[in-house]
Amino acid sequence: MESATPVIVAIDGPAGTGKSSTSKAVAAQLGLSYLDTGAQYRAITWWMVSNGIDIDDPSAVAAAAGKPEIVSGTDPQDPTITVDGVDVAGPIRTQEVSSKVSAVSAVPEVRARITELQRSIAASAEQGIVVEGRDIGTTVLPDADLKIFLTASPEARAARRSGELKGSDVHSTREALIKRDAADSSRKTSPLAKADDAVEVDTTELTLAQVIECVVTLVEEKRAGK
Repeated sequence: MESATPVIVAIDGPAGTGKSSTSKAVAAQLGLSYLDTGAQYRAITWWMVSNGIDIDDPSAVAAAAGKPEIVSGTDPQDPTITVDGVDVAGPIRTQEVSSKVSAVSAVPEVRARITELQRSIAASAEQGIVVEGRDIGTTVLPDADLKIFLTASPEARAARRSGELKGSDVHSTREALIKRDAADSSRKTSPLAKADDAVEVDTTELTLAQVIECVVTLVEEKRAGK
């Protein structure tokens, strides 16, 4: 098989739309690298919490933004994330981190630091990469070869997310998601938004397999047309 043209794919959308599962599967199927940018924001949030930084003080968060060393593994079969050499894949998924990540992510110095990291990872992906997040197509990689924006109804997203977060009830999860959307969409720096040239895929009525198939087709069409 001849090596296909490297392709940079940006997948954006709010939480619970299937971004991570879709992005990992598409990257694995097409031999691309994979980057979960949300994990990076969770990692820096985890570091802030662990080091006693006042999350409600943007200047304190900004002052500490350059301190932690965050390393993301880009193997879609086994994406890793470490902070200062510590594996934080588990700790960053706690409710405590989830409740604070929007506040940390809104600080411009944090976004500048993480955006720079994301761009360098994408630039060094020789085969191409699938990058998922909330501002990839608009801010991080505005020149991505393909931009996809996943959406789904709040109800569908809450059902999926509460399935992921074992023991959480759908109603409170839905409320938390809507609150998170509002925070992410209204922040001044790199808000959650659909790029003008993004392909929107509504996943409400689709199975994960159907979403993956849809995205793989879009990537293959883009590669063929390059």
